[in-house]
Amino acid sequence: MKVILASQNRHKLVELSAILSQLGFEIALESEYGLHVDVDETGTTFEENSFLKAEAVMKASGLPVLADDSGLMVDALDGAPGVYSARYGHKSSDAERIDYLLENLKDIPAERRTAKFVCVITCLWPDGRKIVARGECPGQILFAPRGTGGFGYDPVFFLPERNKTYAELAPEEKNAISHRARALQAFCRIYREEFEHDDK
Repeated sequence: MKVILASQNRHKLVELSAILSQLGFEIALESEYGLHVDVDETGTTFEENSFLKAEAVMKASGLPVLADDSGLMVDALDGAPGVYSARYGHKSSDAERIDYLLENLKDIPAERRTAKFVCVITCLWPDGRKIVARGECPGQILFAPRGTGGFGYDPVFFLPERNKTYAELAPEEKNAISHRARALQAFCRIYREEFEHDDK
C-alpha cells in the first residue's frame, strides 16, 4: 500500500520505512509526489500537530498519509522544548538548538536532568479511517554531546540502561527502542487488529 509521509525529513523516512515495510507499506516523502504542503503547526500537543500535518497532505494528495510529530520534553524545563523542539530558541540548526538547551540547563545537576522523547504518529485514509499511536522513551540530558549518529537532540539524550546516547546507538538498535520505534510498534499493533484485512 502506498503511503505518503508528511515530511521532508529523510531520517524519518528511513526509520519509518524500516519498520512499516513489514505491513506492506511503501512510504515516500511528499516531495516524491510533487507536493510541498506548508502546514502551520498551531497545535499545543504532539497529537494535534501530527493530525494537522496528516490531514493537510491527505487533502492535497487524496492518498493515505502518515505524519509524526515528535520532540524532547525536559522535566527541569517544565516539558520544554516539547512541541517546539524543531524550532527551539528560534535557532536554525541542530547544533545551535543543542547549545541553547545545554545553556538553559547549565545550573541543573545530573540527577535532575531527566527527560523523555515523545513521538505521536497519525495515519489518515481518504475513506475516513484513522490511527493515532504514541511512543515515549525516558532518558537524561548530558552536559555535552556524545556520538555522531542520529539527528536533532540525539547526541545529548542519554540512556542509562545502555550507557549510550541516541547518537551512539547503531541504527538497528535505535530502531528497536526509540520513541519513534515505540510509537510505530503501537501503530503496527492497532493496524493489524483493526485494519489489515481491509487493505488486502
